[in-house]
Amino acid sequence: MSRRALTLLLSGFLVLALGVVGAFQEVPYVVLSPGPTENTIGEVDKKPVISIKGRQTHATTGTLSLVTVAYQGGPAAQIDLLTALRGWIDPTVAVVPQETIFAPDRDPQEVEEENTVEMTNSQDSATAAALDELKIPYDMVVTVVSTEKGKPAEGKLRKDDQINYVDGKQAKNVDVVGDAVKAHKPGESVVFNVTRGKDKLDVTVPTIAGDQGQTLVGVLMQAKYKFPFEVDINVGDVGGPSAGLMFSLGILDKLTPGSLTGGKRIAGTGTIQPTGEVGAIGGIAQKMVGAKESGATVFLTPADNCAEALKAVPDGLRLVKADTLHNAVQALDALRTGKGNVPACDAG
Repeated sequence: MSRRALTLLLSGFLVLALGVVGAFQEVPYVVLSPGPTENTIGEVDKKPVISIKGRQTHATTGTLSLVTVAYQGGPAAQIDLLTALRGWIDPTVAVVPQETIFAPDRDPQEVEEENTVEMTNSQDSATAAALDELKIPYDMVVTVVSTEKGKPAEGKLRKDDQINYVDGKQAKNVDVVGDAVKAHKPGESVVFNVTRGKDKLDVTVPTIAGDQGQTLVGVLMQAKYKFPFEVDINVGDVGGPSAGLMFSLGILDKLTPGSLTGGKRIAGTGTIQPTGEVGAIGGIAQKMVGAKESGATVFLTPADNCAEALKAVPDGLRLVKADTLHNAVQALDALRTGKGNVPACDAG
């Protein structure tokens, strides 16, 4: 074998070796793919997803399924380049920078705790929204779950503090408190009126700028509700707030006579406020794929996600715009009866 041929052969082997090594090099990306779906009026592990005690319930038909996004990667288990490349060519998944899911200055355990709290808040907000739709009264307070290490609220606000007012404004829900903080410029102070044990006191907390420039104090809050009957939601390891709308619809369906779906297979997504407003979510493309694969024919889509959803909607899946719980219920009534308006997503 000539020296030139040997050199080319060795170079080829070297390139191949480098390619193999490079393919398994860890990269700071996360792969998002369609996750499992759960029928909110069905069962998980032979247990009802939604259980209601102390109030009459009614039989349901069809499905009202929540949809999820599964992720692979993260600071504790980074994916390799080959996995990322496979994701980039798969139209059903998304590959996103790691920091879009895991903030660089956040401990993964903190993120997990926040997701758990968000899911609990979502379930409580869903129950509150359903009861509000049915004109059933309930009570609510905002409490402190924890403070972030090194942030201004640490050492000032305490776990289980009940927040009554923020800057003199009644803390009607978690969002009211958050909006009041964001209304300040970083460096200004926020005054929290809290109940701590038997005492009521004012706590002044300075603000700082977050990674995206937003004003924050570093407190994780949770709304605690007192409902006139027990609503228990069982979803296993699902985290985050995006199933709120579907929880509300499932609760409504169980509390009212007749079938909300008319036997149809409905799926959907969207955060929910206690007052019934539906909010945007992430991973809409992956969630629609999961809905389609589960057999759904109708997908309730947050109004602010409609434009994005229209670009990736699977064939055979009808998008129905949902901006409030009340309007979502009306849309399902129209689908079931064939009478009334069914709001469709539009690019605007």
